Amino acid sequence: MNINWQHDPVMNRLAEVLPVPTSYQQQDIYLALLSSIISQQLSTKVARVIRERFLSLFPDKYPQAELVLKLQIDDLKKVGLSTAKAGYVQNIARFHLDFPLSYEHLQPLPDEELIALFTQIKGVGIWTAQMVLMFPMNRPDVFPVDDLAIQQQMIKFYQIQESGKQLRERLFTIAENWRPHRTLACRYLWDAKDLVPLQS
Repeated sequence: MNINWQHDPVMNRLAEVLPVPTSYQQQDIYLALLSSIISQQLSTKVARVIRERFLSLFPDKYPQAELVLKLQIDDLKKVGLSTAKAGYVQNIARFHLDFPLSYEHLQPLPDEELIALFTQIKGVGIWTAQMVLMFPMNRPDVFPVDDLAIQQQMIKFYQIQESGKQLRERLFTIAENWRPHRTLACRYLWDAKDLVPLQS
């Protein structure tokens, strides 16, 4: 993807030194939401183990919503989920039965409506909704301003001094230069975690 980042020298240089992030293919949105809840506040390794244990509870390792709801909270806790996460997983399954969380149903909706829809589910916050938009749904212009890694990378590469409300305003201002490719810009920032700030 050849994008002109001329209005942002930092992003222009990151795009020069880093490989273009690969695009994500269409995935199972329902499963992606479940996986995101399971993975919250866990290391990648621990999250993978718990996710596999969770999936092993179901035939063909697929958590059909009806089967998720038949499980007791204690059944879900036995595979490593907290009480809260067990409840959130069942909230997603219940919602999926009422409003199918399929790519076909969701793809026509704009980003704002999708975020509003996902966050109706108790346990699914704005950040989780944004991750689903950015990855399994491959939406091109999402900016997760509350993602800690994004904040840290922007502070580092853009030499930001502000904090609190002023920091958020500065981050949004910078990200405006990335439209309509804010998802790609964020993926460059994540991929640049091992790079030192580039000198002008």
